[in-house]
Amino acid sequence: MVSVVVPIYNEEELVSKFHEAVANALNQTGEDWEVVYVNDGSRDASLGLLRELQTFDPGVVVVDLSRNWGHMGALSAGLQTARGDAVILMDGDFQDPPEVLPELIQAWRNGAQVVTAVRRSREESRKVLAKLFPLFYRVLGAMSDYPIPLNAGIFGLMDRQAVDAVNNLREGNRYLPGLRAWVGYKTDVVYYDRQDRAGGDGKLSFMSRIKYAMDAITSFSYKPLRLCFALSMASLILVPVLSIIAVFVGGPVVTAALALGAAIFLVGGLMLMCLGILGEYLGRIYDEVRERPLSIIQQVYRAAEIAETLPEERQKIFRVA
Repeated sequence: MVSVVVPIYNEEELVSKFHEAVANALNQTGEDWEVVYVNDGSRDASLGLLRELQTFDPGVVVVDLSRNWGHMGALSAGLQTARGDAVILMDGDFQDPPEVLPELIQAWRNGAQVVTAVRRSREESRKVLAKLFPLFYRVLGAMSDYPIPLNAGIFGLMDRQAVDAVNNLREGNRYLPGLRAWVGYKTDVVYYDRQDRAGGDGKLSFMSRIKYAMDAITSFSYKPLRLCFALSMASLILVPVLSIIAVFVGGPVVTAALALGAAIFLVGGLMLMCLGILGEYLGRIYDEVRERPLSIIQQVYRAAEIAETLPEERQKIFRVA
């Protein structure tokens, strides 16, 4: 069986249309399947619409979280709930096109245990943040101590062995695309064209995207810490050099004042920057020591569990687990 995990947060405009597209794509594969929708504390009618889908499609599993836990928390809850021999992660806003699902499954059939969906292109977006994503992936690739595929988000497939390996990891500040690459196993790549949202606005705030980027960098790289040391060494060399240059350029009083001011600003700025980077790592150490769960599931709704409440003729369409 193939499981598809989809985090949902205030997507009432797209839920029904999205599930229809996913179901049509999965039916083409000939595999038994389930779609695990994780309701991440939606404030609109998303949960009600997902429960309604269950009365028509027995392949729908609804995971209702106790509150909004964020993108990585919702995905982790879905990975823990999914029962498939292969699990596909994707977003529910059509940016990850359902038409690519058969390609991911075919690569898995061909022997790949991890299939990464890599963006061949991205549809133009009016938002500045979307245009910065390619730059972010290049920075991450350059800074990471472990090779992570460029232009690859959560969209992709893992077989049961890889899923169990990721679920057994204890770290709280997760960057799943990086963990998917870190666990190893035989990997294949499927290229696709990234679409813009089919409707509504993006649900990740600016600060959420910043935290996502910082989790990605700090989880897989010590280079920022090493950069702090390099900058401190450079400042020790640069300040005397600037002071000597200033002595030969201006008068004694002005030169001394400028040199002193430049030294104070330079060293102070470097110290604050290094403290900020250290703070990011220390904050994540604090999170790991607490070992709090990534999310808390309030209830899991499976179609087989509600079949008894339906008329007898409707029960016949359900695949009882």
